[in-house]
Amino acid sequence: MFSKHSDPRDGFDLVDFPREYRFQEALIVRRNGVVPYEETLDRMRLFTEGRNSSTEDELWLLQHPPVYTRGMSCSSTTLQPSQVPVVKTDRQITYHGPGQLVCYVLLDLKRRHTGIKQLVNDLEQVVIDLLSGYGIKGERRERAPGVYVIKKKIAALGLRVRKGCSYHGLSLNVDMDLSPFDNIDPCGFKGLQATQLRDLGVTPSWVDLERDLVKLFVRTFSYTI
Repeated sequence: MFSKHSDPRDGFDLVDFPREYRFQEALIVRRNGVVPYEETLDRMRLFTEGRNSSTEDELWLLQHPPVYTRGMSCSSTTLQPSQVPVVKTDRQITYHGPGQLVCYVLLDLKRRHTGIKQLVNDLEQVVIDLLSGYGIKGERRERAPGVYVIKKKIAALGLRVRKGCSYHGLSLNVDMDLSPFDNIDPCGFKGLQATQLRDLGVTPSWVDLERDLVKLFVRTFSYTI
C-alpha cells in the first residue's frame, strides 16, 4: 500500500479527498460517483467541443452501472446474448460495471505538446506504478493497449482525440463481477481473460485507491500542486 509520505506530491488532501480538486497547473479532478455511461459520454463530448486553448484539463473518476459499449467497427457476433444493455460508441467493445474505477482524461494534447501514443504510454505507466505500489507486477502487451497481470487484463485503455484534445480514458478492475467479460470477444483479442485487484489480494478503500491514482497521474503528467 502507498505510504502517506511515499511521494513528494503527497501534499494534497491526504485526510479529506474532496469531490472536486483544482491543481495549480490547469487540472481539475472530479470524483463523480456512479454515473450512467450515456450521460457521461454526452458530457465528455460537450466538454471537448466547447473547450478552448485556456480551458483547464480535467480528470473524471467514476463508476458506471453495468453496460457494454461497442464501436461501429465491432461485428454483431462480438457480443454474446446478455441482459446487460449495449451502447454504441466510438470505441472498441468493452464492459463497465460497479467495482471498476473509470478514469476519463480530458486533456489538451496540443498544449501539452504530446500525442496519442505518448498519452497511452503515460496512462499505462500510471497503472503499472499503481499496481507496483500494491506489490503487483503490471505489464504492457505489444499491440494491445492496457495493463496485464500474468497475461490477464486488469486495465483497459480507450481514447479519442477531437480538436487536439483527448476524451475517454482507462478503466481499472477493482472489486467487481467479472462474468460479463465472458460474453465479450474484444475486437482482435478473442479469449482474452480479465482479472482484478480483489482476486490479486488487494482491497484498498475506494477513496484511497482514487487518491493513489491521482497522485501518480499528477506526477506522471507533471502537474503541480
